[in-house]
Amino acid sequence: MSDFQPRTTTNGPGRLGTNLMYFARTLRAAGLPIGSGAVLDALRAVEAVGVARRDDFYWALHAVFVRRADQRPLFDEAFHVFWRNPKLLERVTSLLLPTVHVPPQGDARPLSRRLSEALFAGREREARTREAENEIELDATLTWSDREVLRSRDFEQMSTAELVAAKAAIAHLRTAIPSAPTRRYRPHPHGALVDMRATLRRSLRLGSGAVELARRRRRRKPAPIVVLCDISGSMSRYSRVLLHFSHALARARTRVSSFVFGTRLTNITRQLRDRDVDAAIERASGEVTDWDGGTRIGRCLGVFNREWSRRVCGQGAVVLFITDGLDRDVGEGLESQAERLRKSCRRLIWLNPLLRYDGFEPRAAGMRALLPHVDELRPVHNLESLEDLCVALVDSPAPPARTPGTAEFGSMAVHSMPGTR
Repeated sequence: MSDFQPRTTTNGPGRLGTNLMYFARTLRAAGLPIGSGAVLDALRAVEAVGVARRDDFYWALHAVFVRRADQRPLFDEAFHVFWRNPKLLERVTSLLLPTVHVPPQGDARPLSRRLSEALFAGREREARTREAENEIELDATLTWSDREVLRSRDFEQMSTAELVAAKAAIAHLRTAIPSAPTRRYRPHPHGALVDMRATLRRSLRLGSGAVELARRRRRRKPAPIVVLCDISGSMSRYSRVLLHFSHALARARTRVSSFVFGTRLTNITRQLRDRDVDAAIERASGEVTDWDGGTRIGRCLGVFNREWSRRVCGQGAVVLFITDGLDRDVGEGLESQAERLRKSCRRLIWLNPLLRYDGFEPRAAGMRALLPHVDELRPVHNLESLEDLCVALVDSPAPPARTPGTAEFGSMAVHSMPGTR
């Protein structure tokens, strides 16, 4: 045990140590792995840097509590709410008041559900107690089950418990990978092609007379899958879940290559081969240095086309390109690189979480540069969209034909999810 004691003030004993303990408890309830040892380290760090400057105080706690890049957004939000940032405190207070839905303006974003549950766990327990006292029996014949609600809920709006359940469901998805024809053949009694060599050898054994033709057909093997996932700030809440999907694909087949990109491209294929998904994500996070940063899609695609395309995109590969299309470079060089990527693979599928909005339009320059060169544009914001993707990978080996129920951007079919927001 440490003999460290919180600082005292002239007005009496300080409450900094107690507040740090409650802050660590809030982070742990929100999903960060924080133990009692980390609380003691935080006390020592604050004693070393002091509390005179808010920035020093922030980075001292950040150095102790944040161990991975994907944990920083949650810590940042919790810090500013817990330590009284007035702007974010207004958002917390609004959760306790009657709400009026108005059209969103500016860059306002609702408070993370994981953090709000951690902050107001006591209030929720009191509310459930009051509801239990005034319990009313209802007919639930036509209500949705928890599983159906989880399938259709947006990853960004899930609580900590729902995210755990969603990741477990992703691990059990039937991630069948389509097969692709190769250049080699194998004997088959009903093959479409005649094997002349085998026919001649058979005629030499049987002598003169009628000879039965030997037939063959092409060999087929699972097509390579290449995952290119955007991990920029606008995609961070989805990319963490989608890395679990990449891990499920890697466990189903060996010919799966996974890359992440923000301002640079990182190959995490080897890290995702670990059977333990948590250990795999931990190793992958350690390799990435640009998590939650900006996005330079054209530059990262250029690096992929030069260094990796010929290695992983051969033999009829299917490329899953996961991004919202928001590019810091305003689409510079993106169109030519997207065209080259499309010519290197058999199918290029763009997975965009922004398709969850009914009124989505590709107005950004990066989106318009990508659209002419992809075969399919699909949403990827909940479990239902991932299940549909698994079905589409097997059932649609070729670019799908347009149907009356699909929206269109330019010359490409867009598969939307009915009834989603």
